[in-house]
Formats: sequence, C-alpha cells, structure tokens
Amino acid sequence: MDKRYEVYALADAHFYETPDRLGAGRDESAGWFATARRPVPQGWESARIGDWLALTPVPAEGPEQGWKIHVSATRENAEKIAGIVWDYCVPRRVPFKFVPGPHLLHLRNTKYAGRDGSGKFVTVYPADEGQLHEVLRELGALLDGFEGPYVLTDLRWYDGPLYVRYGAFARRFVVDERGSLVPAVRDGSGTLVPDRRAPSFQVPEWVTLPAFLQPHLAARNTTTVGELPYRIEKALHFSNGGGVYQGTDTRTGEKVVLKEGRPHAGLASDGADAIARLEREKQALEACAGTGVVPEVRDWFELGGHRFLVMDFLEGKPLNSFFAERHPLLVPDPDPAAVAAYAAWAVRIHGKVADAVAAVHARGIVFNDLHVFNIMVGPDESVSLLDFEAAAPVRANGRQVVAHPGFFAPPDRRGVDVDLYALACLRLALFLPVTTLFVVDRAKAAHLAEVIGEQFPDVPREFLAEAVAEITRGLSYRAPAPTGDGTGARTRSAEASWPAPADWPHSRDSMVKAILASATPDRSDRLYPGDIAQFSDGGGLGIAHGAAGVLYALRAAGADRHEEGERWLLDRTAPPPAGTPLGLYDGLAGVAHVLALLGHRERALDLVSGILRERWQKLSSDLHGGLAGLGLVLGSLADLTGESELTARAAEAADVLVARLTEPRPATPRPRAGLMRGASGPALFLLRQYERTGERALLDAAATALRRDLDACVIHPSGSLEVDEGWRTMPYLGDGSAGIGVVLDDYLVHASDEAFERARAGILTAATCRFYAQPGLLQGRAGMILHLARTTVPGAGRDQLAAQIDALDWLAMPYQGQLAFPGHQMMRLSMDLATGTAGCLLALASALAERPDAAHLPFLPPPARRPQSTTPDHPTEP
Repeated sequence: MDKRYEVYALADAHFYETPDRLGAGRDESAGWFATARRPVPQGWESARIGDWLALTPVPAEGPEQGWKIHVSATRENAEKIAGIVWDYCVPRRVPFKFVPGPHLLHLRNTKYAGRDGSGKFVTVYPADEGQLHEVLRELGALLDGFEGPYVLTDLRWYDGPLYVRYGAFARRFVVDERGSLVPAVRDGSGTLVPDRRAPSFQVPEWVTLPAFLQPHLAARNTTTVGELPYRIEKALHFSNGGGVYQGTDTRTGEKVVLKEGRPHAGLASDGADAIARLEREKQALEACAGTGVVPEVRDWFELGGHRFLVMDFLEGKPLNSFFAERHPLLVPDPDPAAVAAYAAWAVRIHGKVADAVAAVHARGIVFNDLHVFNIMVGPDESVSLLDFEAAAPVRANGRQVVAHPGFFAPPDRRGVDVDLYALACLRLALFLPVTTLFVVDRAKAAHLAEVIGEQFPDVPREFLAEAVAEITRGLSYRAPAPTGDGTGARTRSAEASWPAPADWPHSRDSMVKAILASATPDRSDRLYPGDIAQFSDGGGLGIAHGAAGVLYALRAAGADRHEEGERWLLDRTAPPPAGTPLGLYDGLAGVAHVLALLGHRERALDLVSGILRERWQKLSSDLHGGLAGLGLVLGSLADLTGESELTARAAEAADVLVARLTEPRPATPRPRAGLMRGASGPALFLLRQYERTGERALLDAAATALRRDLDACVIHPSGSLEVDEGWRTMPYLGDGSAGIGVVLDDYLVHASDEAFERARAGILTAATCRFYAQPGLLQGRAGMILHLARTTVPGAGRDQLAAQIDALDWLAMPYQGQLAFPGHQMMRLSMDLATGTAGCLLALASALAERPDAAHLPFLPPPARRPQSTTPDHPTEP
C-alpha cells in the first residue's frame, strides 16, 4: 500500500486530488490564518504555489540558491508564528512563503505525508550567509520557546523552531543519474546537478558549512543509541511519525520491537501526534496484557526528545503476505482442491481474528485499525493483533482517527462497530483483496461477494451475506444478498445503467461519456483526473497520466474528437510548464507524438525542438521517460515530415543505446526490467530503427536488450514467467513480463530464437491468471487484455481473452451512471491511460473494435503473423 495516495483522496469523493484543493468550491481563504488574509504589502507580490502562499518583494533580486531557513509550527502556534515572520520579513524585504491554512499544515504533518516536507511551515530566503546568520539570530530570538515538528531534511538552530538547509530558491531542473528530470542547483563549476531532498541533513560537497552552524551540527550528532540496553538491527517501517525497528535486548538476548514517536509529527485526524498515539498504544496493550493476542509491553523511554515503546517480537508473518504465497487464483486454471483448501483456511483465519478482536473488546478496548497488515499469523496459525496506536476505550464510543483505506468505516460507525465493519471487510478481502473500492462505493461489496461465491464455491453463503449486510448498512440502496448461483452476473441497483466491459460498443460509448464528464478544462493543472503522478509531471500533460494519453485513447477507440481537450493541450504547451519531463510517457515527447497524430504538426515540431535543446542524450535508456521513447518519436516525426535533422537525431539516440548495451550492468541497485523502465523499451526502439534502416546490428542489439530483461525474470511452479523485483514478481504490461512479451512478439517477426519462444509461452501463462489486483493498463488486467489481443504466441486463444475481459468487470465502477474504473491503489477513480478508464478503453478496443489494429500502445501495433523478408518503408505507427 502506497501511503501517499491517502492524502490525495481527501479533497474529492471520486478522484485523486491535491490536498490544497480541500477548499475548492468555496472561499478557501475563509479558513486561512489571519496573517494569510492580510493585504499584500505595497511593493510585494503574492502567489499560490501548491500548498504554499509565497510573498516576494518586487523586483525580485535574490539569489537562485543558497541557505534557506525553515520554520516549523504546530496547529496551536502557527498563527502567531506566521504573524511574527511576516512582521519580521516584510520591512527587511526578505522573501518568504508559508502554509496559509491550518488544514494544509495538518496534512503536511500527518503520519504518511512526505517525510521531506515534514514540519515545514515557513520558508525564508536570505540573500547571503551574512543575512542568514542575522535572520537566524534575530528571528530565532523572536520565536524562542515556540515548538514544532523536527524538520528531517535540515539542521536545527538551537532548540527553537528554526532549521536550515542548502538548496534551490528558484525552479530549475536537470536530468539526474537515473534519467529523470528533477529539481536542480548549480555546483561549484556552475553545472546544474540534482537538489537532494532526502529526509536527512546533507551539505553539498561544493558548499562549506558556515562556521556559525558547525556547533549545531556537532550538537545534532551527540544523540546516539549506544547506551541503550537494546541493539537495533534493522528498520521495519518508517513514517512521518517515526520508525519501527527490530532489535535485541542485550540483557536477555530476546528479540524485541522498538516503536518510535516524534513530537508534533505523524498527526491523526483528531490532531494527536505520534507520541500521543504511542501513549494510547501503550495503554491499550497494557489493558490487553495476558490475552495472548497482542504483544506484551517491555519498556517505555525517551531519547533525544523522541518516545520509544518496546514490545515483544512476535514470530510469524502479517496476513497480507499470505496472498502471494497461497491465493489459488494467481494461476490460469486454479486447482479445485487448492481453491477449497484456501477457502477453508481463510474462513478459519477469519474466525480466529474475530476471536482476537472479541478478546480485546472484553478488556474494554476498540482496536480501531484492523486490516491485513496489522494481523500477525504465527507458524501454528495463531493470530495476534498489531499496531494499537489508534485504539480507544469502548466507553468512548468514538470514530476512527487512523485507518487503512480498504477497511475504513463510514462515519456512522462508532466504538466496537468500527471493528465489526473491518471484520466484515476482511471476510471479502481474504478472497478478493480489493476492498479499497468501498471508499468510493460501498455498494460494490455485493458484486464482489457474487464474484467470490462464483470463484470459491465452498465459502458458506451466509459468511458472505453477513459481510455485505454489515458493509452496506445505512446505505440508501442496499444490494440483495449474494445468491452464489454461479452466473457471475453483476449485482446492481435498479437505476444503474452502465454496461459490462464486454458489451462493445456500448461499453466504449459509456467509458467515453465518463471520461468527458470528468474533464475540467477550466483548470490549468490537469484536464482529466487520473493518478497522483499527474500533479508532479508538468501539469497533467503526458501520455501516462495526462491529457495526451486520454486523447490518444479516444482516437484509438474510434470516439469523436474531444476538440475542447485538444485546445486545452495546445494552450498548456505554449509554452509547456517549467520542469515538464521530456519523455514519451511522462512528458513532452509523448505530447508531441499525440499532437502530431491529431494533426497539430507545427506544435509537435516546436516541442521536439525544445527537447533537442536540452541535454537529451543524458536521459535514461527507457521507454517511459528516456531515450527509447524519445527516439521513437523522433523517427516517427522524421517519417511524417521528411526532416533530415530528426532522422539524424533518431539515429544518434539508437547509437547511444547500442553503446550502453555494451556496458556492464551495475551490481546494485537491481536493474529494472519490463517495457516502461527496463531494457524492453530500448529493444522496441531498436526494432523500429531496424525496420526503418535494415541495419542488422540494430536487430542484434534489440535481442541483447531483450535477453537482459529475461535474465531478470523467474519461472513460477505454474509455468508463469514474471519479472523478479526481489520482494515480489511482476507479470504486468508496464513493469512486468507481459511488456517484455509484446516486444518479443515483434522481434520474432524478424528472426527466430528458441529461448524467446519459450519465454513467450511463460509470459502467456502470466497473462492469463484468474486474479489481478488492479484493472489498469500498465499494472493491471487491462494490460493483459491488450497483450492477449495482439500476441502471436502459439496457444493464445479467444477464450482466454474473453475470460480476461469478463473479469475486468470485477473492478468496474459507476461514474455519473457510466462505466469507469479505479486507478492505482483503487481508492479513487481514474481516467488516465496508465492506471484508469482510458487505458481500459484502449485495451478493450484492441480486443473488441471492428478495426483492432487501430487500437494499440504507441509504436506497438499488432505484429505481423508471419516473418517478412523485406523491411517496411515506413514505421507502422498510424
């Protein structure tokens, strides 16, 4: 579970949204601090930048980088601190910015907010080191005694709320060593280099720490764990509230767990910080001591202002880890005996969890955060409950303040009913771990129960019916209890009208209506709602998560042109926002490609010209944001326009990639594999260049690249070939083996290779499993549909394709009465190509449209069905 998504699910009930838009639709400033509502001083200008309100004297004359000061604050003292900083900085014409409202400050300090932004309430930009020292002394004296969260990226000034860090003042970007466009500063030679923002204090190697800061660095390094009676051996988890560590009690040699709480950070929805929540956990565990279903408390101490709770280490594994190990639907043809055995195990485990919850309730405690990551299953199938920081007394009859999205109780549930709701969700999650859908629509529970009844016929009907009744309790529409009649029909409300995915072209028309209904052409940051990545990649422009990808899918599926959407994209690229990535899926190369397909050739050429003025040769090799994707666009535009410069640059990109393939692969970190970020993307580009030029060396280099990705794969006992990421294996189109498979199909049009043929067979198995956790194109079932619709591998049949299309309906959701799909993490709907409805639209069109050859990923039309002796004169991309 990627915890970043929870913050982006706060501002809108249907789509991921930036937290600063919590006040959208009303006068947001009404909820701001009084200081933020002050008139802009004469000779100054103000601007909203994300969740900041920036104040800058005019004309701005400050440096582009240097030592900046951060001021931390709590909700209680933020108003006073903002006023003091304003009154100090304005007369001295020192630029500054601050978080203007208490709700935005709260979001910066929640448990799973970004650790690099934790504690930062105000940023002050001194002109030089002399002014830095002056501001630290004078503003530090004014703010003496004020408290705030520790700013993890910075060095603290004495014991107050001021912190310092060297970094960029102005927005500049550079391609880093991973080939990504990132914020930049200039090094000692004037070269742009990445502005590192890791959650630890670092001084760039070309910068000298000012003498007046050196004592503070020495003080920072005095706090150690060396004198504790515990040896910390590894970190199990980090959050904004602190870390969780595995260790050993040096006095007894026994394993322990140490849980850390940072003051004023890791806030819950009720405002409690990590220390308050850790105190709640200690009290709850002590109340439940001796039950055998919770860890026993061993110690409680303070170190460096942080609190630590020491508990018994429990042998076993969290319940979520059992899905990958024993879930029977992770194969194409589940063994009925394995299905029955899993069903019996899941019902049995649920009963033990329910007993553990009852034991906690009997001690007067509501757990309040029950989910599959907080349930430990021992080697003997004993069950224990972990992480009681949200626990509360039964008598308080309170609401949830911290919750996993897949088990988040509706607001009418209080006290023990919160745990009963989570237990009901667990009944379904044990079989289909997709209950995050309930935060969008709890009525989906009835449909999931139907699917479970069909796929697991041995699960008692009442076991599922009771779960649906509890989950949907209080809804204006309550779905009928699941019948388990084996029909697989969707359980719907009477007014629902959206079609099943297989009902083409009605499903196409419905998805198009949903996409267009979601569009927000009045906004500048994004047009179609999608993944949270669209808020950090240049304004929602690109193919993966932005407007270009949706417009591409609409065109490929045969929908009418969305002219308003095209105008939006043209307006937003004249010029594109600073910092927009350069690649095919993440940025400007992809936008140029789509605009060219839509007939906007001049704008496409303008964008490519801008890319070629950058250090594009330093981009990573991959398809998503690197040279492979850029090379494909350059070659396509060269064919379209006949411009020899573009042909030359495409050839140069190919030469760079061929040269890189001769270099040894680094031992660490583990190289990524797959279509988007592995070697298969360069293989695809080299294949297209081979088709364009006939140079055999390019075909050989493509084979080398494909072998690199296949070396990163493993074969499961089922015969499924998947990318091995070390802690999980991936079958998907974007970062898994299906993406390798689509390029293998294209390679084998030109040359024979027995190893590649064997790999294709294993990838076919990976692409025909019964269960995938998400519907999306690059990391879900839609990608399998697209692969099966185009593959030439022997054994691939229409029945397998039809089964995947039917199963896509498991995760279908309504939006304004139309067919839509949830995005990554499935806490909100998405309309983008990579994760959401547009990607599902493209995949279904590739399988069901009258002209499926028109619907495909960029530069990946269906391969020829037999090898060709001649190379085509032009690339196959329409």
